Amino acid sequence: MRRTSRKKRSTLANRAIAASAALILGGGGLVAVNVYASAGEGPSGSSPPTRTQNAGRQLSTIDCPEAVDGLPEVPDEARGEVDRELAAMDTQITDAYQQFADRKEQIARDPGLAENAVLGPLRSKRTASLDRIGIAIGRAGERPAGLESLAGCSLRADDSRGGNGGGRGDGNGGGDGGQDDGQGQDQGQNQGQDGGQGQDPGGQDPGQGQDPGQGEDPGQDQGQGGNGPVAADFVDIQSVQPNVDRPRQRRGASRGTFTTDCGRNENGKFNPDNVIVAPGVSNGAHHMHDYIGNQANDAFASDDDLANGATTCRNQGDRSTYYWPVLRLQNGQDENDVDADGGGRDQNVGEIQTPSQVTLKFVGSPVGRVTAMPRFLRIITGDAKAFTNGDTNANASWSCTGFEDRQLTDKYPICPEGSQVVRTFAFQNCWDGQNTDSANHRTHVAFAQENGRCPNGFRAVPQLVQRIVYDVPPGPGFAVDSFPEQLHKPITDHGDFINVFDDRLMNKMVRCINDGRRCR
Repeated sequence: MRRTSRKKRSTLANRAIAASAALILGGGGLVAVNVYASAGEGPSGSSPPTRTQNAGRQLSTIDCPEAVDGLPEVPDEARGEVDRELAAMDTQITDAYQQFADRKEQIARDPGLAENAVLGPLRSKRTASLDRIGIAIGRAGERPAGLESLAGCSLRADDSRGGNGGGRGDGNGGGDGGQDDGQGQDQGQNQGQDGGQGQDPGGQDPGQGQDPGQGEDPGQDQGQGGNGPVAADFVDIQSVQPNVDRPRQRRGASRGTFTTDCGRNENGKFNPDNVIVAPGVSNGAHHMHDYIGNQANDAFASDDDLANGATTCRNQGDRSTYYWPVLRLQNGQDENDVDADGGGRDQNVGEIQTPSQVTLKFVGSPVGRVTAMPRFLRIITGDAKAFTNGDTNANASWSCTGFEDRQLTDKYPICPEGSQVVRTFAFQNCWDGQNTDSANHRTHVAFAQENGRCPNGFRAVPQLVQRIVYDVPPGPGFAVDSFPEQLHKPITDHGDFINVFDDRLMNKMVRCINDGRRCR
């Protein structure tokens, strides 16, 4: 598969509208959620819009309730079947979105066609899957009631606000689904208040009254073959005010760091699987991932496979797997996956970019010591469906080299000449002390609270802070891969980690961080 690490740079004449952002750092890592003046969005899974509601609106995507959020605790015996049905429901949405996209103009003229041709059949398929999920859970315990309420989907407009940019976010690692972690507390994310700018950054021309899209309407779909992103999804980083505040470290803080070098995916390991969320399901992510570290990772990898897999990490005691959605240039050039699942078949097109730099650093707690992570602990940070789910679990941080005191969550940065795009993921740093995973892949881990302490019942572990840098041309010409209906919004960015450190190296990491040293 062809990969591009450096492209001829171009210039951008127009600057984007300034947007204020709020960012809180926890345990030494970046966790950002933008605060924009916004009218907000309706909830996922709301009733399908009526003909009157649809009149004059540009409907862009399909919005479905996240089924995993409505499930009770899933018994271990049922998890495999439930995970497969949840993955099948993702495929159902992907297929329905394609049908919607193919009939977009017809639906704009006759919104009733959406119900008959797209939403109705989708609801029937989701109802059947939810019924099978209920049966699977019922075999091992009490069958949950009311799952059919999760079947309905609606059409919604893309107003380019990126998943309710002004909403509350506790950031608890939603991964490929959005749900509060159940702690009932803010885990160190955005406080969810209006930025007070009195402007709608998603609804204005980001070119200060000029056309940034070479004659195209910035409100129309661009890039990804008409699947987004749009010009309003980008902002000039120089117009963003610094918004990073570093938390005060208390006496007894674990101030050390441990850095592992696992390369930049120079060998081009890609697949559209997600072994955490959709084990045993090919193309479970419907978007392509970069992989570094463990090379045995695909949808069918067991813990034993990972334990015995080769690794790109310099220290062979680290066989962990680190993966994230690829970033592509929107330059009209096809990649080798143009006709493949996760690529062109799922509306992900353009040249995959190899990062110019990847840093994997584990940091400590601002209030105390950390304890070892259990082997095979799985953590997903961010929410791949944040555009439709809302920003409850969004944890993307976008910036530019030289401007990393300014972080964005629901906008891509336009970097000046000589500056590179930066993606930062600060993973959850608290563990429940018992489980390496959970049914929704979230509740076994959490972010520390605002005071730096873990929620009750959780203990501090080394926090993975992942920094990925790209040398791309300045301007709105790139996007991360996403589920098709997520329209390649920046807020959908997310990262995945499975701990496969051997015990010796994990213990070295913990000692190093607790002793305040910098180690590799």
